[in-house]
Amino acid sequence: MTVGADGARVAFLRSSGAFQPDPALWVLDLTSLDEHLIAPGPVDSYAIDRDARTAAFARGGRLFRADLISGAVTAVPTGEPVYDPRPDPQGVRIGYVTDPGGSATLRVHGPDGDRLLAGEPGSAWREHGGSIAWGVAGTGAGEFGRTRGWWWSPDGNQVLAVRTAGSTSLHLLDLDDGWVDVHWDRETYPHLAQVRWAGGGPLITVLRRMQQHGLVLSVDPRTGETQVHAELADARWVEPIPGTPRHLPDGRVLVGGELAHDGFDARCLFADGSLLTPPGLYVRRVAGTLPRAAGPAGAPDLIVEGSMGDPAVREVFRVRTSLGGGGPEVTRLTGEFSGDLVAGGDVLIAGDQVWRGDRRIGTLRTVAAELPYRPEPVFERVTDRRLPAGVLYPAGHLGGSLPVLVALGDGPGHQQVRAEDAAWQERQWWADAGFAVLSIDSRGTPGVAPSFEKAVHRRLADLALADLVDGLHALTGKHPDLDLGRVAVRGRGLGGWLAALAVLRRPDVFRCGVAREPVRDWTALPRPIAERYLGDPADSAHVYRNHSLTEALTDAEPHGPLLMAGPELTLSGERDWFREQLAG
Repeated sequence: MTVGADGARVAFLRSSGAFQPDPALWVLDLTSLDEHLIAPGPVDSYAIDRDARTAAFARGGRLFRADLISGAVTAVPTGEPVYDPRPDPQGVRIGYVTDPGGSATLRVHGPDGDRLLAGEPGSAWREHGGSIAWGVAGTGAGEFGRTRGWWWSPDGNQVLAVRTAGSTSLHLLDLDDGWVDVHWDRETYPHLAQVRWAGGGPLITVLRRMQQHGLVLSVDPRTGETQVHAELADARWVEPIPGTPRHLPDGRVLVGGELAHDGFDARCLFADGSLLTPPGLYVRRVAGTLPRAAGPAGAPDLIVEGSMGDPAVREVFRVRTSLGGGGPEVTRLTGEFSGDLVAGGDVLIAGDQVWRGDRRIGTLRTVAAELPYRPEPVFERVTDRRLPAGVLYPAGHLGGSLPVLVALGDGPGHQQVRAEDAAWQERQWWADAGFAVLSIDSRGTPGVAPSFEKAVHRRLADLALADLVDGLHALTGKHPDLDLGRVAVRGRGLGGWLAALAVLRRPDVFRCGVAREPVRDWTALPRPIAERYLGDPADSAHVYRNHSLTEALTDAEPHGPLLMAGPELTLSGERDWFREQLAG
């Protein structure tokens, strides 16, 4: 979903149900609250101009322009298949990428025709086995949450583009063929983690390779020179907050950071060094801004997704940006919600609820089927580390001993204990198959506090396993039906890696396990992920060996059955295997 800056329209993708799963492009008129189909599916992605008057999308490599007011859709002729099309903020020109998997080029279609803006086919780099790509995010960018590789300037006269040729660089391209490089110490700070250009000049966040230090830089759009606005530092790793940095209307720069002194342990927002959020609010993301009623025009409220008190609950908050004498001012806006959170103009959409200011004005229609289960997990905070935990019983369970299934999901960095029905659907299926299903967010999981998440630096395997074992034993006090003599564990990816380690290293606790597509060797992971948790492999070989599943399989003492499987293993096949191993 995207909201026009004037607050008149919302564009969004929605499928037409189970028999027409391809998403179509729709518009919600915020005056009449009527929905209008603009383009039937498949529309995999789209982008809008500033006021949601024009949209651009690709279908089967062809480029289309959509008038979101009249509903007219026009095919735009191009010479090559189109990816990532985006209209400029005024809706006059459309930029797009071709050949994103090879030597990608960046092109612009406008009143003067279709032309190449940046690209280097047939370059010397390609001749030596590589390729030069313009306008794509680049390898490793997704690990920092950056999925884009180019951005329009607010006036539509320039493009900021990523160039990838072994390393990542950034360039300002004029539509009259002039261009300048963006200057920063790319050798010291090779990771381009965040880019934003919406009012003022571009803002970027760059990180050192080991991610323990970063800079928030403003870019002069005329010269490409940069100025440091903030430094980010942590002895473990820096964790930038999505939606930051950004310019506030009064000229200050909003930066996400952490407060770790004077007894504080918080993930917070700062504006030119001034703290805007209280330590009790764990900030997950900045979704945008809303005007503040009776407040100064240049100081809107931030719309923040976060948790306050209970890490299992996601909520929406308004955060005052104007400085006052009473310290940070935060208002809980919608309470618990699930789904997307977007803001634009004076409009906020949280899930399917549409708000104008502080007043809910409508609901987006949904054709989604009802969730098959109504799970009722019991949430706990266990051990002296207050680990978030959830216990799910079979529907209608009235008591009696149950085998235990520990569900690890996708592993470290992914929160399992969430107060959302959709998150527990598969786990309820497992519970109804005769298990007490447990999930424990061990250290290394976001949502609690920075120190909780980063305590695992270079010792993830040891701490995560210790937390699972301690959490299991702590839960039996309140849940006597858990049979700790019959404990199974399952996970996928990094969760599969941890499930396998649990069976291999703690056979006294975990009787059997299934590891789906487990990570056997951390050096096979994208470098930003492996180095964030384990450090530089050149000087941490012993750390990587301690986290290697291959090494663990070689050194393992006698243990219970461990099934390492790919996607071909069905859930019912996995269920039957667990039942067989836990029988008796």
